[in-house]
Amino acid sequence: MGPRSPVTTGKVELEDVQGIVRSGYGTLPEAVFLILTIADPASAKAWLASAPVTNAAFQKQIPSALHVALTSGGLRRIGLSEEALASFPAEFKSGMSGDESRTRRLGDLGPSAPQSWTWGGPENAPVDVVAMLYAEAGALVDWRRLVETPSFFAGFHLVRELRTGLMDGREPFGFADGLSQPSIDWIRDTRSQENDEYHYRDRIAAGEMVLGYTNEYGLVTDRPFVPEQADPHGVLRAFVGDDRRDLGANGSYLVIRQLEQDVTGFWQFLESVGGSRQAAEQLAEKMVGRARSGTPLAAVESKASTVHEPSNDFDFDGDPDGITCPLGAHIRRANPRNADIPGGTQSRLSGLLRQLGLPRPLPRTDVIASARFHRILRRGRKYDPSQETGDMSGGLYFVCLNANIARQFEFIQNAWLESSKFGGLSSESDPIVGSRVPLLDGSRTDSFTCQTNGAPNRIESLPSFVTVRGGAYFFLPGLRALQYLAALP
Repeated sequence: MGPRSPVTTGKVELEDVQGIVRSGYGTLPEAVFLILTIADPASAKAWLASAPVTNAAFQKQIPSALHVALTSGGLRRIGLSEEALASFPAEFKSGMSGDESRTRRLGDLGPSAPQSWTWGGPENAPVDVVAMLYAEAGALVDWRRLVETPSFFAGFHLVRELRTGLMDGREPFGFADGLSQPSIDWIRDTRSQENDEYHYRDRIAAGEMVLGYTNEYGLVTDRPFVPEQADPHGVLRAFVGDDRRDLGANGSYLVIRQLEQDVTGFWQFLESVGGSRQAAEQLAEKMVGRARSGTPLAAVESKASTVHEPSNDFDFDGDPDGITCPLGAHIRRANPRNADIPGGTQSRLSGLLRQLGLPRPLPRTDVIASARFHRILRRGRKYDPSQETGDMSGGLYFVCLNANIARQFEFIQNAWLESSKFGGLSSESDPIVGSRVPLLDGSRTDSFTCQTNGAPNRIESLPSFVTVRGGAYFFLPGLRALQYLAALP
């Protein structure tokens, strides 16, 4: 959030932003993600110069889309200078599997350790680029033929082809998915910032997702720049009084993780604990925090009445002790739905008293950071691991966008999902995606506590239900920056 990172403009330049930032393409059911290594930089840049990358300025449904993002290694191989690479954040330069401490913080341990990954790990071919293709039903093959030109085949080597299944609104365990997404303030409406500290809101500043714009701190997230002399043709944006050129403007950071879900093991374990399928269903809903239909267990307040349907318009203020929705439930960890000042959406006077520490907030509410500084845009797709492993499990390509990997994705993964101390809990990690690997001091993380018939019920020895099979961090450039990369000498 450096002072020398000027704001690009008030309103987001959608024509320079890659379209995936604006849409998850729910109307384009077919998709494939091509994980690539750069084989010939000249050919790769020739392809990039003419690639039909989709921008975010579309006004109606589109029949297909293409998006391109690069790892730090890919940027280096395509010719970006070391000086420019140094301006990228440390976590991006290191990579998802780049150091042991990051691996532990992300929970990529045991069966999920990068050494066991099928791509993106230290034992695999280097990942330089991802090309993400989306198309209408039956149109992906033809769209891929148009995208994969001779320069594409000359420029890249295919490391992994991540084929996605048709979207049906549910993740492999059977729960409604894609319900909780932040609402992006694309036009920088200052009225949406009122009373931020007292009330949870789902609307967030565009700078939380797109580089070059004001974020929730009222600042601008640091982004990469190149020296003025490195852009002799003036492809990148320049600012008055600044001797740098803006490589990061209208870009974002893309996180991809291939998650294999043990669907059979999940339901078998819950039935063994509950004693029946009905009890297993109830326990699964407690672990997720929603009914399988998507209805949140926490009370959903609307202007009319309590809503009993899939919704994103709710918080946990009415359930501070986790009686209805357990404190460690997945949706509570992934998004605590809290404001800056803990204690609920009460009066402004009450909020002022809480700000002064009168009365003191509950310990568990005071230690959870405000949710609005740690949101991500999810763009995941389902996959079928039987294509690779021969089993009948389910899987998800977790895809998210954020302006700061460390503050957003890694914070959520480490401080909320993997943390055994979240919300005053102990010996627990996320009941759905937690790794269950003991902490360095030997403390266990394989428990889950919920209310059953009004009494606390602590379930021990949860197995791991999700295994990481691959992953990487990518820089998703704006369209102007893509053209700059394509023209590098």
